[in-house]
Amino acid sequence: MNTTEFLGLRTTIYKVGDITKATEWYTKAFETAPYFNQSFYVGFNIGGYELGLQPEKQAIQNKTESVITYWGVNDIIKSYNRLIELGAKEHEKPYNVGGEIVTATVLDPFNNVLGLIYNPEFSLNT
Repeated sequence: MNTTEFLGLRTTIYKVGDITKATEWYTKAFETAPYFNQSFYVGFNIGGYELGLQPEKQAIQNKTESVITYWGVNDIIKSYNRLIELGAKEHEKPYNVGGEIVTATVLDPFNNVLGLIYNPEFSLNT
């Protein structure tokens, strides 16, 4: 029984300078077409979670790294390399953070930090 008002994570939003190019890139990167696609917001359903894109008035080059969303993957090396091939920049190569858990981050073409995590110990509580 859920005793808290908080239902869990729902949405991660990335601010982008060119929403059209970002939509194309994220469609390729996540191999998923957006379910909502407007000039003011683009929404993707990624495994039941929202990935949103919002336009920036001016493209920001130095974005904060204090909060990072990690997207779960089954093969972190393959996923990391694929994002690099699609134009992401290396940020933190895959590394073991304990047990079998491995994380990595890249900078998308719009300078957002995009995290990847392989964590066989995590399961969703539904």
